[in-house]
This record gives sequence, structure tokens and C-alpha cells, in this order.
Amino acid sequence: TDMVPAISLAYEAAESDIMKRQPRNPKTDKLVNERLISIAYGQIGMIQALAGFFTYFVILAENGFLPSSLLGIRVFWDDKYVNDLEDSYGQQWTYEQRKIVEFTCHTAFFTSIVIVQWADLIICKTRRNSVFQQGMRN
Repeated sequence: TDMVPAISLAYEAAESDIMKRQPRNPKTDKLVNERLISIAYGQIGMIQALAGFFTYFVILAENGFLPSSLLGIRVFWDDKYVNDLEDSYGQQWTYEQRKIVEFTCHTAFFTSIVIVQWADLIICKTRRNSVFQQGMRN
């Protein structure tokens, strides 16, 4: 999902202070180190996951299924013969209606992850300069 936006970084102009920095030592400095992995998976990955789950549960709550009522509901939710499943407000849902809400949640989860990846792309354009110093010319 982030491959096409990442290709845009190939056309990005070099940072303005790139020649003022010391070169990397190829023997001691790793290109992918523990810090990069911890930020990529520990921080950015968690933000993406939290954004996805937040969106998922907000859509369910807006449709009457509060998070507290979701525990243990999966057996009834996926049963095609249960057409009177009640939400937190007493409204009854058919199987088809539940599946529409579920697929809407899946789409919103995916969309929120893509949007967070776009934001991450803008954030990761430069290592030291801000986006305002570097600009958005590509």
C-alpha cells in the first residue's frame, strides 16, 4: 500500500545540508540498525494499527455496537440464520445488514492505514530538515 508513494521519494531533491554531514562508515555503521527497526515496527507500526482499530470500533459504535457489547458476539454475528441480533440500543440487525457494517469496517481499517502511511511518507522525507525547510516539490 505504500509502494507507489515511496517511489515518489526517488524524485525527491536532496536535503540542503546533505554535503555538510559526515559520511557513513561502511564497516561500523549499519544501514538498517536496531533504532530504525524499533521506530519502524514499534512506533510507526503501532500508530498504524491503533488508527485502524480506532476507526473500526468507531464505525461499529456509530452503528450501535459498542465495544463492550462485542465480546462473545462472533458466533451470533456470523450465523446466517440469526436475523434478530440486537445492538447496544435494542435495534435488531439481519445477517446482511451486519455483513455490510463489517465490510464497511474492513474498508475503513484499510483506508486509515493508507492515510497514516501517507503521513509517514511526508514525515520521512528528510532525516534532519523539516518538511517546511525541504519543501514539497515532487
